Amino acid sequence: MGARSFLLPDLGEGLTEAELISWSVGPGDTVELNQVIAEVETAKASVELPSPYAGTVLTLHVEAGSTVEVGTPIIDIGDGQDEAVPDATVPATAAPVEAPSEAPTDASTAPPVTNGHEATGEGRVPVLVGYGVTGETAGRRGRRPATGSVADAGPSDHPAPSAQSSRPLAAPPVRFLARQEGIDLADVPPTGPHGEVTRGDVTAYLDRNAHPADSAPLDASARETRTPIKGVRKHTADAMVRSAFTAPHVTEFVTVDVTPTMELLDRLRESRHLAGVRITPLVLVAKAVLAAVRRNPSLNSAWDEETREIVTKHYVNLGIAAATPRGLMVPNVKDADRMSLRDLAVALADLTAVAKEGKTGPRDLEDGTITITNVGVFGVDAGTPILNPGEAAILCMGAIRRQPWEFEGEIALRQVTTLAVSFDHRLVDGEQGSRFLADVAAMLSDPVALVALG
Repeated sequence: MGARSFLLPDLGEGLTEAELISWSVGPGDTVELNQVIAEVETAKASVELPSPYAGTVLTLHVEAGSTVEVGTPIIDIGDGQDEAVPDATVPATAAPVEAPSEAPTDASTAPPVTNGHEATGEGRVPVLVGYGVTGETAGRRGRRPATGSVADAGPSDHPAPSAQSSRPLAAPPVRFLARQEGIDLADVPPTGPHGEVTRGDVTAYLDRNAHPADSAPLDASARETRTPIKGVRKHTADAMVRSAFTAPHVTEFVTVDVTPTMELLDRLRESRHLAGVRITPLVLVAKAVLAAVRRNPSLNSAWDEETREIVTKHYVNLGIAAATPRGLMVPNVKDADRMSLRDLAVALADLTAVAKEGKTGPRDLEDGTITITNVGVFGVDAGTPILNPGEAAILCMGAIRRQPWEFEGEIALRQVTTLAVSFDHRLVDGEQGSRFLADVAAMLSDPVALVALG
């Protein structure tokens, strides 16, 4: 069968593109069925791609760090037979090391194969998940010819691409190095055996030129760094803008003495019933939020723009805003309102640990109903949080500090924090938002209420 091309799949999220973060394999490697071959990042999550075939890696069409459209060929895998050439319908997105020299073979005798399936008459080709767009038919990328094949294919049959009409030939690692250094490969004289730019060519060019001639002066480039916005950070930016300019935000604050809650926390940590479970202030704040939502259900609702209706949720998928290497993410604990304190603590610990590793899956980011953001871990006292799109409220938890406070008619050092709640005024009236915040504060200042209502 020769080469089989694997197209970037839909991933089941309705997204049209993804960034290829890293390859786990390279040309010449042997892969097994369902072996992880690459990691990609969509606007929602980081996903590991399994191989749909077993065989030998022939070609990587996409460089790490590139943004790829769904349906684009990303890798060719051979089945072990010596006929491995990419299919004629697969457009090459990265030039090979070998210079194209063989005339394209006649592809009319067999239907094109992509991802191991024949293309349908309508042009839709099945991919791993859903369907991808195959794009226009392009010429077959030539493989290194066998001895004597050059004589069989004259220059007029398949002229070599000119320097003006094609990208400079270079391996993906060399392109990555050039991009890091801000070098246009077209400016680098190639010395490779097939006319490709090598790593040595790039480093030699760097030695000759401190920076590309057409770039900004060194002092200007040293004063600023430009970072492309893509993946999760791009999605977060778009979502926050939509939320800020769609939902009319109202934010309220309350400062509360949480000394009794902190004392309860110390006792819970010593309890044999919670041995091995990490109990934090966030766990008790979450428990208070869940109890307050039952008393104030409008804060656990959503706005349906199409029907102009308020949709009140009778379940709570509790979101926790997490700062991760990939940007701000808000994974949520499904049906958190049905959990015991122990189960909630375990779920929150697992959720935040996975998020910090950047491994949160799409399912954990969907269908949140209300969110907590904890700025106190950064030593910040309060904030005015922006709503997670599709939700009616978000609670902001500030730092817990020992400070002078009136207690039983005297001034004493107490543990105090500031809570803030932002809510969508289309869904939540000021009275309802105020009662919700007052209920959370009351339960944290008096754990008896937390036990009774939670």
